[in-house]
Amino acid sequence: MFRYLDQPIAEDIQHKLVILTGPRQVGKTTLGKNLRARYPEWFASSQYLNYDILPDRAILAKHSWAANRDLLVLDELHKMPEWKPWLKGVADARAARASTAQQGKPAILVTGSARMDTFTQSGESLAGRYFHWRMHPLSVHELVQYATKEIAPDADSAMRRLLERGGFPEPCLAASPRTAHRWRQTYIEGLIREDIVEMSRIQEINTMRVFLQALRSRTGSPLSMASIAREMSVSPVTLRRYLEILEALYIVFQVRPWHRNVARATLQAPKVYFYDTGLIEGDAGAKFENLVACHLLKHVHWQQDSEGATTALHYIRTKDDAEIDFCLSDGEGDKATLTLLIECKTTDIKPHRALQRFATQWPRAQAVQLVANAAQDEDLAQEDSAVIRIRQAAPWLYLLGV
Repeated sequence: MFRYLDQPIAEDIQHKLVILTGPRQVGKTTLGKNLRARYPEWFASSQYLNYDILPDRAILAKHSWAANRDLLVLDELHKMPEWKPWLKGVADARAARASTAQQGKPAILVTGSARMDTFTQSGESLAGRYFHWRMHPLSVHELVQYATKEIAPDADSAMRRLLERGGFPEPCLAASPRTAHRWRQTYIEGLIREDIVEMSRIQEINTMRVFLQALRSRTGSPLSMASIAREMSVSPVTLRRYLEILEALYIVFQVRPWHRNVARATLQAPKVYFYDTGLIEGDAGAKFENLVACHLLKHVHWQQDSEGATTALHYIRTKDDAEIDFCLSDGEGDKATLTLLIECKTTDIKPHRALQRFATQWPRAQAVQLVANAAQDEDLAQEDSAVIRIRQAAPWLYLLGV
């Protein structure tokens, strides 16, 4: 199936190196392998090299890939020792060929995990040499746009499918829920045995497994590390390190409270969500909130990666415990403003009290109450002229795009 990043990456890769990161099995490798078939007018020939495959590893070490290919896809490159300066050298060599008859061939796509993000943080820099895209699981919009015979081409059916199966392509498009469930069990164990062990000590596997299980039942609640640490008899410092590993591997993501002062926001408790909604252990409300969080983060990352926007995802909670699930901000520091306020409900169409309060406080922000089972949309004007938009969740998520 087509993915939302197919065309943007195909266009970018003709001009600069492209680094594509995202969760394991979200479709990065498939996208890279399909580019030649999708866009034969740009990529008449291609070569795929995976560092996990020994013959490919030798080719990478000797730089002996076919220079006349239009496209070179490099997978699992982060496992190569000193891969950062190696890739910088490859990018510089390609740029030098751009003025020759070879015109900078081959175009280069590098796929991998979040660990590749460290390019912008330390060590060798690729500044000005690459574009970075983050790939997310399937959304309502993608399922409707590229519906299969098993999925009805409407937003509500797509949303129900995502709530049941999660957005990773294989379980979402599987022929039966049983197949999806078996995939997920294998996926979790694979993450623990391979990726998590690679970034931590092997004796920590059981503790990490317990911590991951604890997070699955705490979706949408401000995370108290001290409380979980007491339950597990480990230090909060250790759990914070575990959380950083899970986030670096695109297993979970944190949503921090809104505050113009970044330091203050960092000190307050984050909420944790899973990229795979199918991993949530909770009621329908928890799964729905996680699904909305995934869609909003995908929308934010799209704006950041495609436009260089300063959009960010947060939640709001005050000292008197007034809280709404999500908000979007635009801008940085003192110039940051809120553009969207969101509260998630499964059936309640009565305006949420905190949403009404914050809609008055930030009148320029659109206030939306997303209801999973609403019969219709409704705009409710408040006494202070603020408007609360009650919206059917599935069509609204579809209109987010991507």
